[in-house]
Amino acid sequence: MKALNKITLPAAAFAAAACFSLPGLAAPEEYQLDPAHAYVLFKVEHAGYSHTIGRFNDVDGSFVFDEEAPSISDLEVTIQSESVDTNHEKRDEHLRSADFLDVETYPEITFAMTGSEQTGEKTGTITGDLTILDTTREVTLDVTWNKSATSPFGDNYITGASATTTINRSEFGMEYGVESGAVGDEVDIEIEIEAIRQ
Repeated sequence: MKALNKITLPAAAFAAAACFSLPGLAAPEEYQLDPAHAYVLFKVEHAGYSHTIGRFNDVDGSFVFDEEAPSISDLEVTIQSESVDTNHEKRDEHLRSADFLDVETYPEITFAMTGSEQTGEKTGTITGDLTILDTTREVTLDVTWNKSATSPFGDNYITGASATTTINRSEFGMEYGVESGAVGDEVDIEIEIEAIRQ
């Protein structure tokens, strides 16, 4: 199995495809993330009452995928932290502040893959370095490769995958509300990605 050269959090979902049995193609191909179908969602407890759900709206990147090998390389994706969106303007402004994402100082969130392991015909794990607020921690993603095929809506050839993980935000220096229990420490992350072959 080949490892990714560089990968960020939402694009990590695709790396699992490198572990799966896929139909063979003649050569590696370049893929571009489809911004209309790139979702990085998160869920965090709100004072024990419920869970607040949000997403990042600005996700972009590209990678090279060889279905015959299979392997992925040259993958680079950027998430703009300022694009955080919980459907509540005042809360989003707070999330962009120094209490949480501090977007003026740290405008990007990144993930660099260090390894992968196949766990089933269409499942795998990806381990890598997640960097938030200039703090890096090792994170493991559980990934499912969904499909690689020509789009039913046109001629584009598309690869899609899903991934999940859980992090403790305090480990990245985001401690606001943790001690008081106002905002949970654990953050569940869900990723849904489609990429178009160029």
